[in-house]
Amino acid sequence: MKHREKDGKPSSHPDKSSRTVPMAIMFIVLCGFSFYLGGIFCSEKDRYETVEDAIESPKSIAASPLQIKDVSFPECGLDYQAYTPCTDPRRWKKYGLHRLTFLERHCPPAFERKECLVPPPDGYKLPIRWPKSRDQCWYRNVPYDWINKQKSNQHWLKKEGDKFLFPGGGTMFPNGVGEYVDRMQKLIPGMKDGTIRTAIDTGCGVASWGGDLLDHNILTVSLAPRDNHEAQVQFALERGIPAILGIISTQRLPFPSNSFDMAHCSRCLIPWTEFGGIYLLEIHRILRPGGFWVLSGPPVNYENRWRGWNTTIEEQKSDYEKLQELLTSMCFTFYKKKDDIAVWQKSSDNNCYKKLDSPDNYPTKCDDGTEPDSAWYTPLRPCAVVPDNKYKKLGLKSIPKWPQRLHVAPERVTDVRGGSDGAFNHDDSKWKARAKHYKKLLPAIGTDKIRNVMDMNTLYGGFAAALIDDPLWVMNVVSSYASNTLAVVFDRGLIGTYHDWCEAFSTYPRTYDILHVDGLFTAESHRCEMKYVLLEMDRILRPNGYAIVRESSFYVDAVAAIAKGMKWGCRKEDTEYGVDKEKILICQKKLWYSSTKQTS
Repeated sequence: MKHREKDGKPSSHPDKSSRTVPMAIMFIVLCGFSFYLGGIFCSEKDRYETVEDAIESPKSIAASPLQIKDVSFPECGLDYQAYTPCTDPRRWKKYGLHRLTFLERHCPPAFERKECLVPPPDGYKLPIRWPKSRDQCWYRNVPYDWINKQKSNQHWLKKEGDKFLFPGGGTMFPNGVGEYVDRMQKLIPGMKDGTIRTAIDTGCGVASWGGDLLDHNILTVSLAPRDNHEAQVQFALERGIPAILGIISTQRLPFPSNSFDMAHCSRCLIPWTEFGGIYLLEIHRILRPGGFWVLSGPPVNYENRWRGWNTTIEEQKSDYEKLQELLTSMCFTFYKKKDDIAVWQKSSDNNCYKKLDSPDNYPTKCDDGTEPDSAWYTPLRPCAVVPDNKYKKLGLKSIPKWPQRLHVAPERVTDVRGGSDGAFNHDDSKWKARAKHYKKLLPAIGTDKIRNVMDMNTLYGGFAAALIDDPLWVMNVVSSYASNTLAVVFDRGLIGTYHDWCEAFSTYPRTYDILHVDGLFTAESHRCEMKYVLLEMDRILRPNGYAIVRESSFYVDAVAAIAKGMKWGCRKEDTEYGVDKEKILICQKKLWYSSTKQTS
């Protein structure tokens, strides 16, 4: 290091002391950095440790299981019977109106978390069983009179006696959803032969489209916010149709890239051409190569429809042309159109994206370091996620058709730490044995008593795959802090979402018949307080519904103690292996009513 003499000229002689100080500082910095790297390495190692290892390694676990004193929880007030903590209308005023950000997830801070049991509505009945539930539900279970008055002319639903009936109508399918799907299948033959298996319906209404597609072996995630239609998602789940609360606003949807085979919008009122087409870019991200985007409603068929849209033909023509231009720029090609339905297809050829290398073109490629699958509170970006060229079997034409794809190891399994074809096949076989054992412990599985199921911390969706022949569907949840395996779940033709169980799930109360936990508390108890996870499970579990808690022996007694305080009945069972280190709790939530009578 050079220093300056009094005349300001640099001296050619290095100062000894000035050389020693930086060396000392450098030594300290390197030591600290080494310690930091060690911490990262150790924490990452712990993060990917298998549940089996976590159960075996601490010798103290077997000797002294976690003990919790008896606890009981009060009832929440009747005004909390439809409580959705992270999409709570009571808190909307705290957030902005721009792009409807107030409808996104905004979870309450720790000091505002509720420690009470959410009551059912007065007069609540056990849900009607599938498949009858697709066409009717008890009015008292979702007692929203005004949605019936507002939407009855569109044939979404109608109140008749003590039930809501679902005629299968919609704004864009007045002749019924069955006829609408038939027209769509004529445009997209892949809906008939197993090519298309997974779909997402944005702005789903009461999920009649997703419900009808179940007859065609297409599994749909119906998505809608908690908005002025209040209970769209609740109606869908009450009917036994997969659905989740959500909105395309400022954050990515909680799904991996290149996952859905088809996306659908039927007059969903999403402003596709605004904000630089950023919402279309999100649809592009989650659609797999060769996947289809279906739009019915404005501006499709504007030539014949514009008069009913409170607009002008010039405005709708301009909007349609802008939509076409944006989709073309994102490597969508126009596929087919018939009357009110238009279809575009995402390119399977990555050569199309070369045009995005030019700085003069919009959109640009996403190259800012954000992972394509990063989708938990990840901001939307005005750029296109380009599929990785290393994947040769990711596109819709390359992936096996349903049902073959269910048991074929997907290409993306090798992206998972420790993942391989062999590990996938082992997991698949393991869950077949586990599901067989679960059915012995809980004979209701496989009957019409069980319809909506959640696997709260899945790996590859093995539990869902093992139950595929039963009259139920499974929402596969992958922790936002765990290894990213959700892409594998979608590649095998199943559905799921990312989630952090330190927060409330994006659903209404009383929406699932079974919640399945496999080592969740072993994996997450250092971050998430067990009490709040179990209270959230109680919120979303239907009365008389079941929780299957597979845990290390260290946790099962503590879980049972808290469950008792939530008015659950639990019994401890052996696993299929009969080992002491791991046990299964079979718990049932009791049906109870609020001690406070509702005033009319």
